[in-house]
Amino acid sequence: MSLILPMTAFALAASISPGPVNLVCLSSGTRYPLAKGLTFVTGATLGFILLFVTIGLGLYSVLTVVPGFNAFLRWAGVAFLLYLSVQLFRDDGRLPEGETRKALGFMTGAIMQWLNPKAWLASASGIGAYTSGHDLREVIMFAMLYMPICWLSLSCWVYAGVYLRRYIQRPVVLITLNRALALLLAASCIYLLIE
Repeated sequence: MSLILPMTAFALAASISPGPVNLVCLSSGTRYPLAKGLTFVTGATLGFILLFVTIGLGLYSVLTVVPGFNAFLRWAGVAFLLYLSVQLFRDDGRLPEGETRKALGFMTGAIMQWLNPKAWLASASGIGAYTSGHDLREVIMFAMLYMPICWLSLSCWVYAGVYLRRYIQRPVVLITLNRALALLLAASCIYLLIE
Protein backbone atom coordinates (compact mmCIF):
# COMPACT_ATOMS: atom_id res chain seq x y z
CA MET A 1 0.00 0.00 0.00
CA SER A 2 2.91 2.37 0.66
CA LEU A 3 3.77 2.24 -3.05
CA ILE A 4 0.36 3.37 -4.33
CA LEU A 5 1.05 7.10 -4.00
CA PRO A 6 4.53 6.97 -5.62
CA MET A 7 3.22 4.70 -8.39
CA THR A 8 0.35 7.11 -9.02
CA ALA A 9 2.68 10.11 -9.14
CA PHE A 10 5.00 8.29 -11.55
CA ALA A 11 2.10 7.28 -13.81
CA LEU A 12 0.78 10.85 -13.90
CA ALA A 13 4.17 12.39 -14.67
CA ALA A 14 4.90 9.85 -17.41
CA SER A 15 1.42 10.06 -18.97
CA ILE A 16 0.73 13.78 -19.01
CA SER A 17 4.19 14.98 -20.05
CA PRO A 18 4.57 15.88 -23.74
CA GLY A 19 5.46 13.05 -26.06
CA PRO A 20 4.55 11.74 -29.50
CA VAL A 21 1.19 10.26 -28.45
CA ASN A 22 0.25 13.41 -26.54
CA LEU A 23 0.97 15.58 -29.59
CA VAL A 24 -1.19 13.35 -31.77
CA CYS A 25 -3.98 13.60 -29.17
CA LEU A 26 -3.75 17.41 -29.27
CA SER A 27 -3.88 17.41 -33.06
CA SER A 28 -6.81 14.99 -33.07
CA GLY A 29 -8.74 17.28 -30.73
CA THR A 30 -8.27 20.23 -33.07
CA ARG A 31 -9.43 18.33 -36.14
CA TYR A 32 -12.04 15.75 -35.25
CA PRO A 33 -15.06 15.28 -33.00
CA LEU A 34 -14.28 14.48 -29.38
CA ALA A 35 -15.46 10.88 -29.72
CA LYS A 36 -12.86 10.18 -32.43
CA GLY A 37 -10.08 11.58 -30.26
CA LEU A 38 -11.21 9.54 -27.27
CA THR A 39 -11.28 6.39 -29.42
CA PHE A 40 -7.60 7.00 -30.22
CA VAL A 41 -6.93 7.66 -26.49
CA THR A 42 -8.60 4.37 -25.52
CA GLY A 43 -6.48 2.45 -28.02
CA ALA A 44 -3.32 4.21 -26.87
CA THR A 45 -4.12 3.53 -23.22
CA LEU A 46 -4.88 -0.16 -23.69
CA GLY A 47 -1.86 -0.56 -25.99
CA PHE A 48 0.34 1.02 -23.34
CA ILE A 49 -1.08 -1.15 -20.54
CA LEU A 50 -0.48 -4.29 -22.62
CA LEU A 51 3.10 -3.15 -23.28
CA PHE A 52 3.56 -2.30 -19.58
CA VAL A 53 2.37 -5.72 -18.38
CA THR A 54 4.39 -7.51 -21.06
CA ILE A 55 7.55 -5.68 -20.02
CA GLY A 56 6.70 -6.38 -16.39
CA LEU A 57 6.47 -10.09 -17.15
CA GLY A 58 9.93 -10.22 -18.68
CA LEU A 59 9.96 -8.85 -22.23
CA TYR A 60 12.54 -6.26 -21.26
CA SER A 61 15.01 -8.99 -20.30
CA VAL A 62 14.44 -10.60 -23.71
CA LEU A 63 15.32 -7.29 -25.37
CA THR A 64 18.72 -7.29 -23.68
CA VAL A 65 19.50 -10.79 -24.98
CA VAL A 66 18.34 -10.48 -28.60
CA PRO A 67 20.99 -8.46 -30.45
CA GLY A 68 19.67 -5.69 -32.62
CA PHE A 69 16.06 -5.88 -31.42
CA ASN A 70 16.33 -2.61 -29.50
CA ALA A 71 17.71 -0.90 -32.59
CA PHE A 72 14.93 -2.39 -34.73
CA LEU A 73 12.26 -1.10 -32.33
CA ARG A 74 13.86 2.33 -32.23
CA TRP A 75 14.03 2.62 -36.04
CA ALA A 76 10.49 1.27 -36.50
CA GLY A 77 9.21 3.78 -33.96
CA VAL A 78 11.08 6.65 -35.57
CA ALA A 79 9.80 5.68 -39.04
CA PHE A 80 6.20 5.55 -37.79
CA LEU A 81 6.51 8.89 -35.98
CA LEU A 82 8.09 10.51 -39.04
CA TYR A 83 5.25 9.15 -41.19
CA LEU A 84 2.73 10.77 -38.82
CA SER A 85 4.77 13.99 -38.87
CA VAL A 86 4.68 14.15 -42.66
CA GLN A 87 0.92 13.51 -42.72
CA LEU A 88 0.37 16.27 -40.16
CA PHE A 89 2.69 18.69 -41.99
CA ARG A 90 0.92 18.09 -45.33
CA ASP A 91 -2.57 18.64 -43.87
CA ASP A 92 -4.55 21.30 -45.75
CA GLY A 93 -5.96 22.95 -42.61
CA ARG A 94 -9.60 22.40 -43.44
CA LEU A 95 -11.65 21.03 -40.58
CA PRO A 96 -13.81 18.09 -41.63
CA GLU A 97 -17.54 18.61 -41.46
CA GLY A 98 -19.41 15.37 -41.06
CA GLU A 99 -16.63 13.31 -42.62
CA THR A 100 -14.25 11.82 -40.05
CA ARG A 101 -12.86 8.72 -41.74
CA LYS A 102 -9.30 10.10 -41.76
CA ALA A 103 -9.18 10.31 -37.95
CA LEU A 104 -6.64 8.09 -36.25
CA GLY A 105 -8.48 5.24 -34.56
CA PHE A 106 -8.22 2.68 -31.79
CA MET A 107 -5.65 0.38 -33.47
CA THR A 108 -3.40 3.27 -34.47
CA GLY A 109 -3.35 4.40 -30.85
CA ALA A 110 -2.50 0.90 -29.61
CA ILE A 111 0.22 0.30 -32.22
CA MET A 112 1.68 3.74 -31.69
CA GLN A 113 2.42 2.93 -28.04
CA TRP A 114 4.36 -0.19 -29.03
CA LEU A 115 6.43 1.93 -31.43
CA ASN A 116 6.82 4.81 -28.97
CA PRO A 117 10.21 4.82 -27.22
CA LYS A 118 8.77 7.04 -24.47
CA ALA A 119 6.26 4.27 -23.65
CA TRP A 120 9.05 1.66 -23.49
CA LEU A 121 11.13 3.87 -21.24
CA ALA A 122 8.19 4.69 -18.94
CA SER A 123 7.27 1.01 -18.71
CA ALA A 124 10.78 -0.26 -18.04
CA SER A 125 11.65 2.45 -15.53
CA GLY A 126 8.30 2.16 -13.73
CA ILE A 127 8.56 -1.63 -13.49
CA GLY A 128 12.18 -1.38 -12.33
CA ALA A 129 11.50 1.27 -9.72
CA TYR A 130 8.20 0.14 -8.21
CA THR A 131 7.97 -3.63 -8.55
CA SER A 132 10.21 -6.51 -7.57
CA GLY A 133 10.50 -7.51 -11.20
CA HIS A 134 8.61 -10.76 -11.60
CA ASP A 135 5.74 -10.41 -9.11
CA LEU A 136 2.61 -10.61 -11.27
CA ARG A 137 0.43 -9.16 -8.51
CA GLU A 138 2.57 -6.01 -8.24
CA VAL A 139 2.71 -5.57 -12.01
CA ILE A 140 -1.08 -5.95 -12.36
CA MET A 141 -1.73 -3.56 -9.45
CA PHE A 142 0.59 -0.96 -11.01
CA ALA A 143 -1.09 -1.44 -14.42
CA MET A 144 -4.55 -0.98 -12.88
CA LEU A 145 -3.40 2.28 -11.28
CA TYR A 146 -1.74 3.36 -14.52
CA MET A 147 -4.75 2.71 -16.79
CA PRO A 148 -7.17 5.44 -15.63
CA ILE A 149 -4.32 7.91 -15.13
CA CYS A 150 -3.03 7.31 -18.66
CA TRP A 151 -6.52 7.56 -20.18
CA LEU A 152 -7.34 10.78 -18.32
CA SER A 153 -3.94 12.33 -19.12
CA LEU A 154 -4.20 11.62 -22.84
CA SER A 155 -7.82 12.81 -22.79
CA CYS A 156 -6.62 16.15 -21.38
CA TRP A 157 -4.54 16.61 -24.53
CA VAL A 158 -7.57 15.85 -26.72
CA TYR A 159 -9.70 18.29 -24.70
CA ALA A 160 -6.96 20.92 -25.07
CA GLY A 161 -7.19 20.42 -28.83
CA VAL A 162 -10.99 20.70 -28.71
CA TYR A 163 -10.61 23.94 -26.76
CA LEU A 164 -8.09 25.29 -29.30
CA ARG A 165 -10.38 24.30 -32.16
CA ARG A 166 -12.73 27.23 -31.53
CA TYR A 167 -9.81 29.62 -32.07
CA ILE A 168 -8.44 28.04 -35.22
CA GLN A 169 -11.37 28.05 -37.59
CA ARG A 170 -9.29 29.62 -40.35
CA PRO A 171 -7.27 27.07 -42.34
CA VAL A 172 -4.06 29.13 -42.15
CA VAL A 173 -4.12 28.98 -38.33
CA LEU A 174 -4.68 25.21 -38.32
CA ILE A 175 -1.94 24.71 -40.93
CA THR A 176 0.46 26.67 -38.73
CA LEU A 177 -0.50 24.65 -35.64
CA ASN A 178 -0.28 21.33 -37.51
CA ARG A 179 3.13 22.20 -38.92
CA ALA A 180 4.41 23.24 -35.50
CA LEU A 181 3.16 19.95 -34.03
CA ALA A 182 4.64 18.01 -36.98
CA LEU A 183 8.02 19.66 -36.41
CA LEU A 184 7.87 18.87 -32.69
CA LEU A 185 7.03 15.26 -33.50
CA ALA A 186 9.94 15.07 -35.95
CA ALA A 187 12.23 16.73 -33.39
CA SER A 188 11.31 14.05 -30.88
CA CYS A 189 12.53 11.51 -33.47
CA ILE A 190 15.87 13.30 -33.80
CA TYR A 191 16.24 13.23 -30.04
CA LEU A 192 15.54 9.48 -30.03
CA LEU A 193 18.21 8.89 -32.65
CA ILE A 194 20.97 10.84 -30.92
CA GLU A 195 20.15 9.57 -27.43
